[in-house]
Amino acid sequence: MKKKIVIGVAGSSGSIYTRVLFDRLIALREQWSKVGVVMSRNAIINWELEVGTFDASAYPFDFYDKSDFMAPFASGSAQYDTMLICPCSMGTLARVAQGMSDDLMTRAADVILKERRRLILVPRETPLSLIHLRNMVQVTEAGGIILPASPSFYGKTEHLDDVVRTVIDRMLDLAGFDQDTYRWSEGSASGSA
Repeated sequence: MKKKIVIGVAGSSGSIYTRVLFDRLIALREQWSKVGVVMSRNAIINWELEVGTFDASAYPFDFYDKSDFMAPFASGSAQYDTMLICPCSMGTLARVAQGMSDDLMTRAADVILKERRRLILVPRETPLSLIHLRNMVQVTEAGGIILPASPSFYGKTEHLDDVVRTVIDRMLDLAGFDQDTYRWSEGSASGSA
């Protein structure tokens, strides 16, 4: 059965993670049937500052406004199985931890948690305050997965996209995708370091 994925893109720095995630999902197209994307206003601003002009039409995904509560994944009955928030701002993390469904992104996260499905948050923030850490614990206790944007280097990556891909591939592993990627003590995957 093909996956139905929700991607939330919050307003923190780290748009390269989102771009690489989008590119990887295109490469894994045969494994998903739907990808719904909701981006904050600041996510689009950061994308344009960090990686260039944002063009939703360049991706085969369904994009939704953050105020569109008619989006299918605003309800558990739509059976989206996984939500990835990448990058996840500390404000978004806090709202998810507290169950504050004040926009489509946080409503979708709330739905995923209540339906006992897979929620993976990729915070890209440093240093972390005690408030941030407690919110991460709360999300973890509710069933979410915190995957910090901390790349690995044991694959001897040489290019920035390959470094970023170490985080994205880890996230996609956790989301249940079958992919060719670097595995510890197994050598390099084709097309990656």
